[in-house]
Amino acid sequence: MDFSLPLFSAALPEIVILSMTMVVLMADVFLTDRDQNGLYLLVQFTLVAAFLVALGQYREYPTPVITFDGQYILDKLAVLSKLLIYLFSSFAFAYSREYIKDRKIRRGEYYILGLFSVLGMSIMVSAYSFLTIYLGLELLSFSLYVMVAMYKQSPQAIEAAMKYFVTGALASGMFLYGVSLLYGMTGEVQIASIAQVLQARFDVVGLAALIFILAALIFKFGAVPFHMWVPDVYEGAATPVTLFIASAPKVAAFAITVRVLVQALPGLQVAWQEILIVVSVLSMLFGNLLAIAQSNLKRMLAYSSIAHIGYTLLGVLAGPNSSGGYSAAMFYISTYTLVAAGAFAIIALLSKNGIEFDKLNDFRGLNARNPWIAFMMLLLMFSMAGVPPTVGFFAKLGLLESLVEAHYVWLAVLALLFALVGAYYYLRVVMLMYFEEPAEAYKDSHIVVSPNMMAAITVNGVAALVLGVLPSMFIDLCRISMG
Repeated sequence: MDFSLPLFSAALPEIVILSMTMVVLMADVFLTDRDQNGLYLLVQFTLVAAFLVALGQYREYPTPVITFDGQYILDKLAVLSKLLIYLFSSFAFAYSREYIKDRKIRRGEYYILGLFSVLGMSIMVSAYSFLTIYLGLELLSFSLYVMVAMYKQSPQAIEAAMKYFVTGALASGMFLYGVSLLYGMTGEVQIASIAQVLQARFDVVGLAALIFILAALIFKFGAVPFHMWVPDVYEGAATPVTLFIASAPKVAAFAITVRVLVQALPGLQVAWQEILIVVSVLSMLFGNLLAIAQSNLKRMLAYSSIAHIGYTLLGVLAGPNSSGGYSAAMFYISTYTLVAAGAFAIIALLSKNGIEFDKLNDFRGLNARNPWIAFMMLLLMFSMAGVPPTVGFFAKLGLLESLVEAHYVWLAVLALLFALVGAYYYLRVVMLMYFEEPAEAYKDSHIVVSPNMMAAITVNGVAALVLGVLPSMFIDLCRISMG
């Protein structure tokens, strides 16, 4: 058997993150509470360094590289996914800084668990075998379970963590069982090898493996029918943790879904397309309808995220029969993550003195209390609703074009109808901010946000507008990365 050294330079972002996580872990032991700013700067330095390394890899490796005995791949999809993960994670840490200080949540543990989550996501998007996918998935999942439970003063957070852990363990078990069926059928865990065997052989065992693996992936996405954990975890967790869960992990989940369905299981394409049609339609239907009934904004955004995952899966199922389906799905999930992170960030920034600013009624008259924050929220809500010229409009347009090109015209019509339903509850938030008077307790109080946080949320909100006015560069980047 030939032995060759792995190409360690391909995994340099992961090496940087793991090494710096150890540094942050040791720094947390020796730094006092007064020096915790240094810990935050170390975390941001880690993400910036990993981002720059991955950016260099985008140019250095124009063709896919498979290394670590076929367990790891570095291609355009992996690199773009990592860049987005590091960017969104950096924003998530920035937004959480004041909140966790105010709630006396242990910053050291929060940052370390967050970095381990980022490492798990990095491993996931570059995984080229089911074993590596599982290792990255579990590193991410266990870190998130603990992050949800960290807000010990909140009984809701403990309950949400338990629900997340139990259902997550079930999903991991389904994934492993599906992989074991594939291994028993093919004798392989490497993605290219499995694809090669399944192209020549199809039986009921392969279909059963697909169902179990796809069920686990649907759970990680938070789509119907495995969506039960989403509203409870989003509402119960501390808002910065909700922000973290709603952003970067969505990109990682999309990347491994493409890896598994498109690269490992192309021989089962007809079967997984039919399953995705049902999942996406149900996700758009229940996500949008249940969001209308919510009075808590975090819970409303949780149900809306289920609907947005449904839209994303439309691009994946249209991909084999469309020239731009996969890239449209990548563009959609990336831009949705951007605006969802901004919406949760505003909730986190406005939640002060132990009071959560997460009820819809809390946003009544927000324009009178802080016009700029209200305007940023307006841009983010317009983008989620798909109102031009925000980026959400072009993201939905790209998906609809892909569906029509793939001859799923009826699905495109359904998606458009569901988007109109979704516009109602997003525009309701705008109406409350601009056309309602503040509650009596808040009538004369002006909301003050620190300049750093104001700058961060401005970048978030303006990006939703700029990417809508000038979407072509990012669309081309998604198209190149999806091959």
